[in-house]
Amino acid sequence: MKKWLFLLPALCVLSAANVLADSTVIRVGSIHDTSGILGHYGRSMDKAITLAIEDINEQGGLLGKPLKKIAFDTRSDPDLYPELVGNLIAEQVDVVHGAILSSDREAIRQALAAAEVPYFYNTQYEGGVCDRNAFFTGVTPAQQAQILIPEVVQRWGDKIVVVAADNNYGKITARWIEHFARKHGASVLETRFFDLAVSDFNATIKSIRAIQPDMVVSLLIGGAHLSFYRQWAASGVRGKIPLASTTMGAGNEHVALTKDEGDGIMVVYSYSRELDTESNASFLEKWQNRFGNTDDIHELAVSTYQGVHVWAEGVRRAGTLEADSVIASLESGLHINAPTGKLSIDPLTHHAVTTVHLIELDDQKMKVLKSYRDLPPRDTQIVCNLKLNPQDNQQYAISVELYDVLFPQAR
Repeated sequence: MKKWLFLLPALCVLSAANVLADSTVIRVGSIHDTSGILGHYGRSMDKAITLAIEDINEQGGLLGKPLKKIAFDTRSDPDLYPELVGNLIAEQVDVVHGAILSSDREAIRQALAAAEVPYFYNTQYEGGVCDRNAFFTGVTPAQQAQILIPEVVQRWGDKIVVVAADNNYGKITARWIEHFARKHGASVLETRFFDLAVSDFNATIKSIRAIQPDMVVSLLIGGAHLSFYRQWAASGVRGKIPLASTTMGAGNEHVALTKDEGDGIMVVYSYSRELDTESNASFLEKWQNRFGNTDDIHELAVSTYQGVHVWAEGVRRAGTLEADSVIASLESGLHINAPTGKLSIDPLTHHAVTTVHLIELDDQKMKVLKSYRDLPPRDTQIVCNLKLNPQDNQQYAISVELYDVLFPQAR
């Protein structure tokens, strides 16, 4: 039985109770792993919600009302997600932002759809979710691996080893890496998957040295997996076999590495603190003034900050908090000027259309080498069209082969 089904009787009562709810504030739900193994990501994401709410309240709130954050810490425990999202629904929140792992997203997404509470998943992920009640502001493989792989193949060579987290993101993204490698004349010699708790990679590194690929592409996740990069440098192979990653730096992990451990790793993200734009400078100043430093800003935090602001713009244009009207407003082609640049919502998939940057880690900074503007979520567009099928509500396994058929001109 789905974890969220136990909430359905309560949802019927809560739906009626919403009519009688105190309407003096707008409630913004935050459900994040602010402690535990994923706490490094979740704490900054929760801070981002605080900052965005304060931004909006300083401008008079929404619909003449202030915003109030209702937050729960899931403590990196997947079993807590269904219970705590039930608490948010009981608090009669008007929107929910949260979750990091795909499994945690799927543990709450259906309950929020049943309760008609719009949901924002502000984390980069493997793509494929099609749900009119949900919105996705993080990058997907078509906005990340599509850029990264041809760039590093051109620079480094055509033989790749992939190391990945043994979860939905790692497995699906590994297929995209293999696809884009093949498309650009390269091949993946081997892919290895690791549980999130694994922290000893010495045997793996020794094996990779024996294979002698032209590069390693890392899809590793979380604090334990950070050990890979330290052990890679300590083994003496750094500088001989270069590294690229779709995950390193998403949680600001590169700041925890020394220059000798991190320099030269190639990544693609929508955000870098080194972006030289007015919108980023303003964001950094606000974060500094509110929290004392900017050391904990990372890709997922910025996506969360932007997720709150794009939702708020949807509410402004709708002129109401009524879920269907807000969703229709978000589908109308609106955009915001965000720290990452222009951000809009693709009406077909509810995923972000965004700018991404080819980045090289350099002395604990993210040096932007190239920028690619207004990239749509082409991978999810293969399987999702909410204009034609507004009742669709599932995560699809995307055919990487179909990608080239539908988007032959894509990189």
